[in-house]
Amino acid sequence: MSVEVSDAPEANRYEARVDGESKVAGVAVYIRTQELIAFVHTEVSPEYEGKGVGGALARTALDEARAADLRVLATCPFFAGWIARHPEYGDLLYQSRSRVSD
Repeated sequence: MSVEVSDAPEANRYEARVDGESKVAGVAVYIRTQELIAFVHTEVSPEYEGKGVGGALARTALDEARAADLRVLATCPFFAGWIARHPEYGDLLYQSRSRVSD
């Protein structure tokens, strides 16, 4: 099974298709600024769960974020968990800088 992932910026999401089908097998919804991309929701159709569609979405989206020099905010539990299991992507995570007052 081959998974193809493409960015659909007009819909603010990455879309995964399997074996060249036109049907969308999964999506990763995002909010993007010039400096940051926040992944807010990931959904995979039930018939494709457990077959690598979510991982392909995450890997492609994060590789493209790295190429565009974007920080990543993983508010989506799937993305947060996936990054935790793939520490080579941890450097992309946005780290808020809280100000400490004396």
